[in-house]
Amino acid sequence: MRATILAFLAVTVLSACVPSYPAGDPAELYAPAVPTAAPLAPRQAASNFIRVVSRVEPMTEEICRARTRGVNCDFRIVIDDRAGQGPNAFQTLDETGRPILGFTLALIADARNEDEIAFVLGHEAAHHILGHIPQTQQTAMAGAVMAGILAQATGADPAAVDAAQRIGATVGARRYSRAFELEADALGAEIAFYAGYDPVLGAGFFDRLPDPGDQFLGSHPPNSERKAQVRAVVAQLQGF
Repeated sequence: MRATILAFLAVTVLSACVPSYPAGDPAELYAPAVPTAAPLAPRQAASNFIRVVSRVEPMTEEICRARTRGVNCDFRIVIDDRAGQGPNAFQTLDETGRPILGFTLALIADARNEDEIAFVLGHEAAHHILGHIPQTQQTAMAGAVMAGILAQATGADPAAVDAAQRIGATVGARRYSRAFELEADALGAEIAFYAGYDPVLGAGFFDRLPDPGDQFLGSHPPNSERKAQVRAVVAQLQGF
């Protein structure tokens, strides 16, 4: 049973004091911006990504060091250039525990402005800063163990116990997933804001994503709820 649980956890990926953030001039941070209606040219998209990483990565590390203890804050940003990958970003850990923030080429190409890339980068970094991977692993482990015990108690055969463990791990992993996404949206908006970007404009990414609605055991909250979360955080940061 333990081998099955560990195999599941091995592939877990996530779709304090206050430091002195260089917030800059609010008028400069929130100068009027016009969203691009169509995807950018490849050269412009690549240039935007490089510029955003140079500004946002230092902020993610500063906030990570300020709000955690004993956590590796040396983020490594990678690009998934495999063919056929859709727009996606993820956070995971390498074998040494170093946090990895990954972006597919399709996501970089689909971004309409730097603010969208900055928000997504902040969101993925926030998963690590908030400790979502270990928390997800713990709830997945608990769900798998409980499901396995119940299956064994009913006299299920090994195959049925294995299936129950997998279902239990999935349910356990998703127990807090929607709350985690909203938490990452909030901190991601803060990171993007302090790096000099407009998280509300960045959250325009949600307008092009399929809306998960309010699905039972869904892993993500409705897009409208996520955008409202970002707006509330920015309003608070601006002192409104």
